Amino acid sequence: MRRKITVVTSSRADYSHLYWVFRELAKKPDVELTVVAMGPHLSPEFGNTLSNITADGFHTENIECLLSSDSDVGMAKTIGIATLGLADYFARLRPDLLLLIADRYEMLAPASVALALRIPIVHIEGGDVSLGAIDDAVRNALTKLSHIHLTATETSRKRVISMGEEAWRVHVVGSPSLDHITKGALLTRAEVENRLGIPLDGSTVAVIYHPVTILRDPVCEADELFAALQQLPQKLLFISPNADAGSRELLQRIHRFIASRPDDRFVTNIDHGTYLSLLQFLTAMVGNSSSGIMEAASFKLPAVNVGIRQKGREHGNNVLDCAPGRDAIERAVHVALSDNFRASLRDLTNPYGDGHSSEKIAQILSTVSLSESLLMKEPVPIRCD
Repeated sequence: MRRKITVVTSSRADYSHLYWVFRELAKKPDVELTVVAMGPHLSPEFGNTLSNITADGFHTENIECLLSSDSDVGMAKTIGIATLGLADYFARLRPDLLLLIADRYEMLAPASVALALRIPIVHIEGGDVSLGAIDDAVRNALTKLSHIHLTATETSRKRVISMGEEAWRVHVVGSPSLDHITKGALLTRAEVENRLGIPLDGSTVAVIYHPVTILRDPVCEADELFAALQQLPQKLLFISPNADAGSRELLQRIHRFIASRPDDRFVTNIDHGTYLSLLQFLTAMVGNSSSGIMEAASFKLPAVNVGIRQKGREHGNNVLDCAPGRDAIERAVHVALSDNFRASLRDLTNPYGDGHSSEKIAQILSTVSLSESLLMKEPVPIRCD
């Protein structure tokens, strides 16, 4: 019998990581792949990114759950609505395995439903750290709810095992987002300019800044960021923040900011192939996105990581951590734009893998034993010193 593997995607970010995993699973004759799309994928406000999935040839089952809200209460209610929709769907489908990735808060819904329905969970990118967002707690919760762990680095593998997970369940596979670089053809400068409708003259700085969801005021760091950006003569390309509490306020500030800077641009949605191609033609990245840590290193692109959202995350030497103050941000950007710093990245190796993660993931999912023992995790022996 073909094993039924269901994958849940809720945003442009996790779909970009999962694309090649979908492709590799679809090749397996003994795998029946089902893709569930929910949350921001179905929202016009966040680019209606469901269209990207269907354009790539994947059929989806859609779960409406995202509230039109900009609050933490809206986030909490979104989890509840998603749980209701997924419970009905998973009860009908009864997949053999559920694949989840990373740390988005709405992923607590499919994990909780799978737990109740005794569906084994496979989790990608557990063991990472991002102390400035509720994502960190979500990621750790998903780790403890999951039965197979596919980590991006050896450090993350060790961290998952230290949380009490049995070593045989934990595999280092790298980050699947890098597979686009090795498996897909990157676009030329002219092609990127045509798709985005913006000129790229080699001086453009991308700004990707998300709400800091661990803080009661998730946009309290933003004023200092915009004050620092105002001093930059370079063209700025803003990419829309995540669908978190505070994202609407951030969007309003971005639009007010670029209204006084005619050369700056804003993009709501960008497919991952175009996005990675864009990284080739930037001079730096500024913000607090994990992309500056995970993907930018493959292009030896300087990334200024502002504030606490990604605090603790493993990264390469292309990342410059700085406090969320305008002077600190300005100094870090000045270093990032310097010829000496770019030259220092010439031999940089991305710590998140070699771009062959999806094959490893598909192989593990298609061969892991589905016996009842998969659901029963043995406790770590307690040492009595």
